[in-house]
Amino acid sequence: MNTPVCNVHGTAIVLGTTGLLITGPSGLGKSALALSCVSEVTRRGRFAALVADDRVDLTLEHGRIVARCPAAIRGLIEVRGSGIVEVGTVSACVLDWAIMPVKAPFNPRLPPKEELRLEVGRNLPLLRLPIDGPLSPVDALIALLASARYRKNRPEIESMV
Repeated sequence: MNTPVCNVHGTAIVLGTTGLLITGPSGLGKSALALSCVSEVTRRGRFAALVADDRVDLTLEHGRIVARCPAAIRGLIEVRGSGIVEVGTVSACVLDWAIMPVKAPFNPRLPPKEELRLEVGRNLPLLRLPIDGPLSPVDALIALLASARYRKNRPEIESMV
Protein backbone atom coordinates (compact mmCIF):
# COMPACT_ATOMS: atom_id res chain seq x y z
CA MET A 1 0.00 0.00 0.00
CA ASN A 2 1.36 3.45 -0.95
CA THR A 3 1.40 6.18 1.65
CA PRO A 4 -0.13 9.44 0.35
CA VAL A 5 2.37 12.29 -0.06
CA CYS A 6 1.49 15.86 0.83
CA ASN A 7 3.83 18.46 -0.70
CA VAL A 8 4.02 21.68 1.35
CA HIS A 9 5.80 25.02 1.08
CA GLY A 10 8.44 25.10 3.81
CA THR A 11 11.91 24.00 4.84
CA ALA A 12 12.74 20.86 6.82
CA ILE A 13 15.84 20.45 8.97
CA VAL A 14 17.04 18.12 11.67
CA LEU A 15 18.94 19.43 14.70
CA GLY A 16 20.35 16.61 16.80
CA THR A 17 17.42 14.20 16.83
CA THR A 18 14.72 16.87 16.48
CA GLY A 19 13.00 17.29 13.12
CA LEU A 20 11.65 20.77 12.35
CA LEU A 21 9.38 22.05 9.60
CA ILE A 22 9.96 25.78 9.13
CA THR A 23 6.74 27.20 7.73
CA GLY A 24 5.33 30.57 6.70
CA PRO A 25 4.81 32.79 3.67
CA SER A 26 7.43 33.43 0.98
CA GLY A 27 10.08 35.97 1.95
CA LEU A 28 9.75 35.34 5.70
CA GLY A 29 13.29 33.94 6.01
CA LYS A 30 12.71 30.19 6.24
CA SER A 31 15.83 29.26 4.25
CA ALA A 32 18.02 31.77 6.08
CA LEU A 33 16.74 30.49 9.44
CA ALA A 34 17.44 26.90 8.37
CA LEU A 35 21.00 27.70 7.26
CA SER A 36 21.63 29.69 10.43
CA CYS A 37 20.36 26.92 12.72
CA VAL A 38 22.20 24.12 10.89
CA SER A 39 25.46 26.13 10.90
CA GLU A 40 25.22 27.14 14.55
CA VAL A 41 24.30 23.68 15.83
CA THR A 42 27.15 22.17 13.77
CA ARG A 43 29.58 24.76 15.23
CA ARG A 44 28.40 23.67 18.70
CA GLY A 45 29.56 20.15 17.85
CA ARG A 46 26.12 18.58 17.35
CA PHE A 47 24.55 16.91 14.33
CA ALA A 48 22.45 19.15 12.07
CA ALA A 49 21.36 18.86 8.44
CA LEU A 50 18.99 20.14 5.80
CA VAL A 51 16.29 17.77 4.57
CA ALA A 52 14.49 20.01 2.06
CA ASP A 53 14.17 23.69 1.18
CA ASP A 54 11.15 25.44 -0.34
CA ARG A 55 9.10 22.28 -0.97
CA VAL A 56 8.81 19.36 1.44
CA ASP A 57 7.13 16.01 0.85
CA LEU A 58 5.30 14.84 3.98
CA THR A 59 3.98 11.35 4.65
CA LEU A 60 2.34 9.81 7.69
CA GLU A 61 4.24 6.64 8.60
CA HIS A 62 3.50 4.60 11.73
CA GLY A 63 1.72 7.62 13.18
CA ARG A 64 4.67 9.99 12.65
CA ILE A 65 5.09 12.74 10.08
CA VAL A 66 8.14 12.09 7.88
CA ALA A 67 9.73 14.83 5.75
CA ARG A 68 11.58 14.15 2.51
CA CYS A 69 12.88 16.31 -0.31
CA PRO A 70 11.46 16.18 -3.84
CA ALA A 71 14.19 14.71 -6.09
CA ALA A 72 14.43 17.80 -8.35
CA ILE A 73 15.62 20.07 -5.50
CA ARG A 74 17.58 17.61 -3.32
CA GLY A 75 20.71 19.19 -1.85
CA LEU A 76 19.73 22.74 -2.84
CA ILE A 77 18.82 25.77 -0.72
CA GLU A 78 18.24 29.41 -1.57
CA VAL A 79 20.47 32.15 -0.21
CA ARG A 80 18.14 35.09 -0.86
CA GLY A 81 19.79 37.70 -3.04
CA SER A 82 22.64 35.38 -4.02
CA GLY A 83 20.99 32.36 -5.60
CA ILE A 84 20.69 28.62 -5.11
CA VAL A 85 23.59 26.78 -3.43
CA GLU A 86 24.38 23.13 -2.84
CA VAL A 87 24.54 21.83 0.73
CA GLY A 88 24.78 18.46 2.41
CA THR A 89 21.45 16.89 3.29
CA VAL A 90 19.89 13.86 4.88
CA SER A 91 17.24 11.95 2.95
CA ALA A 92 14.47 12.14 5.57
CA CYS A 93 13.56 13.00 9.14
CA VAL A 94 10.67 12.50 11.50
CA LEU A 95 9.12 15.90 12.23
CA ASP A 96 8.61 16.83 15.87
CA TRP A 97 7.70 20.52 15.57
CA ALA A 98 6.61 23.16 13.10
CA ILE A 99 8.41 26.48 13.48
CA MET A 100 6.96 29.82 12.36
CA PRO A 101 9.64 32.56 12.19
CA VAL A 102 8.33 35.88 13.51
CA LYS A 103 9.89 39.32 13.12
CA ALA A 104 9.62 42.38 15.34
CA PRO A 105 7.41 44.11 16.18
CA PHE A 106 5.86 41.03 17.72
CA ASN A 107 2.19 41.74 17.41
CA PRO A 108 0.55 40.06 19.14
CA ARG A 109 3.31 39.83 21.72
CA LEU A 110 2.21 36.31 22.70
CA PRO A 111 0.85 33.71 20.28
CA PRO A 112 -2.93 33.32 20.22
CA LYS A 113 -4.32 30.15 21.80
CA GLU A 114 -5.61 28.83 18.46
CA GLU A 115 -2.07 28.88 17.03
CA LEU A 116 -0.78 26.03 19.19
CA ARG A 117 -0.98 23.37 16.48
CA LEU A 118 -0.52 23.09 12.72
CA GLU A 119 -2.49 20.42 10.87
CA VAL A 120 -0.28 18.29 8.57
CA GLY A 121 -1.88 14.88 8.18
CA ARG A 122 -2.11 14.86 11.96
CA ASN A 123 -1.36 17.55 14.50
CA LEU A 124 2.16 18.92 14.55
CA PRO A 125 2.98 21.29 17.43
CA LEU A 126 3.71 24.84 16.24
CA LEU A 127 6.20 27.19 17.89
CA ARG A 128 6.67 30.85 16.95
CA LEU A 129 10.41 31.61 16.81
CA PRO A 130 11.63 35.22 17.03
CA ILE A 131 14.29 35.84 14.40
CA ASP A 132 15.07 39.49 15.15
CA GLY A 133 16.98 40.80 18.12
CA PRO A 134 20.03 39.88 20.16
CA LEU A 135 19.05 36.27 20.96
CA SER A 136 20.28 33.68 18.47
CA PRO A 137 17.51 31.62 16.87
CA VAL A 138 19.10 28.43 18.24
CA ASP A 139 19.15 29.78 21.81
CA ALA A 140 15.53 30.90 21.45
CA LEU A 141 14.59 27.50 20.02
CA ILE A 142 16.31 25.65 22.88
CA ALA A 143 14.36 27.72 25.42
CA LEU A 144 11.04 27.29 23.58
CA LEU A 145 11.46 23.52 23.16
CA ALA A 146 12.48 23.06 26.81
CA SER A 147 9.45 25.06 27.94
CA ALA A 148 7.06 23.21 25.61
CA ARG A 149 8.36 19.82 26.71
CA TYR A 150 8.09 20.85 30.36
CA ARG A 151 4.47 21.97 29.91
CA LYS A 152 3.66 18.76 28.06
CA ASN A 153 4.97 16.68 30.95
CA ARG A 154 3.36 18.96 33.57
CA PRO A 155 -0.14 19.77 32.25
CA GLU A 156 -1.16 21.35 35.54
CA ILE A 157 1.07 24.36 34.82
CA GLU A 158 -0.68 24.97 31.46
CA SER A 159 -3.18 27.23 33.22
CA MET A 160 -0.39 29.27 34.81
CA VAL A 161 1.40 30.05 31.54
